[in-house]
Amino acid sequence: MVADNESGKSMESEVRTSSGMFLSKAQDKIVADIEARIAAWTFLPEENGESIQILHYEHGQKYEPHFDYFHDKANQELGGHRVATVLMYCPMLRGGKMSQPKDDSISDCAKNGYAVKAYKGDALLFFSLHPNATTDPDSLHGSCPVIEGEKWSATKWIHVRSFEKSLKQSRNGDCVDENENCPLWAKAGECEKNPLYMVGDSADGYCRKSCNVCTS
Repeated sequence: MVADNESGKSMESEVRTSSGMFLSKAQDKIVADIEARIAAWTFLPEENGESIQILHYEHGQKYEPHFDYFHDKANQELGGHRVATVLMYCPMLRGGKMSQPKDDSISDCAKNGYAVKAYKGDALLFFSLHPNATTDPDSLHGSCPVIEGEKWSATKWIHVRSFEKSLKQSRNGDCVDENENCPLWAKAGECEKNPLYMVGDSADGYCRKSCNVCTS
């Protein structure tokens, strides 16, 4: 699923062909420690970040060049633009005006723009906005098709302001979903596969309505 440039709603697209799921914020010590390290590294508060997304790319799967900042107003209302992105485990950057020496060890796709080889434990940080908060077209990036084996990555998107306040305001004991994709995810069995994010602990799940764990 990707955000539609006009409406801001999530939609299926061949631009991105990987599969993925979200981890709840601070769902365990490992996740909490990673989020704390990202906040210290980026100098951006933890509350400005979205939940970490785990992505799985199988053979031939990719993510075409795109921007992480939003083109629609709807997504900007919740935390504003994405100002920074942290790609963990398997980063691959494209685009911009950067160049570097290339050899035959990288794919044809990676020979365009600036390429970062993936090594386990590495992370890549780049910014989608200029210091004056205007969008940076040189932040164009993508994930080249997997040509051998498979690729796993973890993504952390960070906004210009708190990403949590609007969610907390809607959590006043009401039985609601916090993501428009919740019905689709619940139908696909994510309530059982990923209960920490979908159902949560102590009523902090994002899809409690669709998972039928609360009463409207």
